[in-house]
Formats: sequence, C-alpha cells, structure tokens
Amino acid sequence: MQFKNALRLASAVTGANVLILASLAVVGLVDPLYMLPAGSVANDAAFTFALYAAARSIPLAVFVLVSIFMRFGRMLTVLGFLAGIIQFADMWVGIYEGDLGKTVGPFALGCLQLYAVWVLQHAKR
Repeated sequence: MQFKNALRLASAVTGANVLILASLAVVGLVDPLYMLPAGSVANDAAFTFALYAAARSIPLAVFVLVSIFMRFGRMLTVLGFLAGIIQFADMWVGIYEGDLGKTVGPFALGCLQLYAVWVLQHAKR
C-alpha cells in the first residue's frame, strides 16, 4: 500500500478510536452510572475514576488529532499503537465485568487499530 493511503487509513481508524475513547470518558464525567455495571450506585469514587479516564483519553485524542492534521506518520504510528493497547486493556475490563459488549467492542477496535498501525508502518514511501 502506498504511504498516502496507509496514512489515510491509520488517520481514520486512530481518529475514530480516540474520539470514541474521549467521548466515553466525557459521558462518564457527565453521568457516571453509564460506565458502571447494572445495579451500581454512583458515588465520588465513580466520578474520580471517570476523571482518570478523561485525563488519559482526552490528551491522547488531542495529540492524535494534531498528528493527523500535521500528517506526522511516525507520531501517528506510536499513538495509534498506544490507542490499540488501551483498547485491549479495556477489553479485559469487559471480561472482568462479564459484559459481552464491553469485551467484543474494544477487542474489535484494538485489532483494527493495530492493523492500521501495521499497514502504516509497512507502507511504501
């Protein structure tokens, strides 16, 4: 694949990935019950964990968007790999909670993300 097409693929996948991560973190700040298992009660601890999620995902989204708009392929490769690893970590949270949606979604996004990074890394310049 040509570098230009690989950069487009990686930009689209990584951009969507980090925007999903950031939007879920913001939703967790607005309504922590959305992020908790069914039957849980939202308290200060849930809000604190939502703050940690936002502190991780919002700066990642900003740096990914900068690397996309500036067309920094190497930076996008590193940040895309990080975003893929984060998705696999989120998959383990879904496994722990026994929630199929929180397991399959991050797994699929993580695989797609790492594929896009692999394509970008091996693209012909």
